[in-house]
Amino acid sequence: MKRLLALLAAGLGLRALLRRRSHRVQATSPADDLRTKLAAAKAQEEAQAEGQAREEMPTEAQTVDSRRADVHASARRAIDDLRDAR
Repeated sequence: MKRLLALLAAGLGLRALLRRRSHRVQATSPADDLRTKLAAAKAQEEAQAEGQAREEMPTEAQTVDSRRADVHASARRAIDDLRDAR
């Protein structure tokens, strides 16, 4: 009789365990949520960086020679300022 009750209790326990496992809803884990947010933030950051890179690129009208002349002129001004400061 004790064995029958033990088998019956074990069977009911196993049935309850299997029912819980099968009805468990797969909820998104916090780690998955954070991965999703991180991917979205990276994509947004890359898009912003790409947009800024486009804005910072020199125009076609500005040639290498004109940029070189501007750099040399500003360097000469800086040297003259340093000499005058003495």
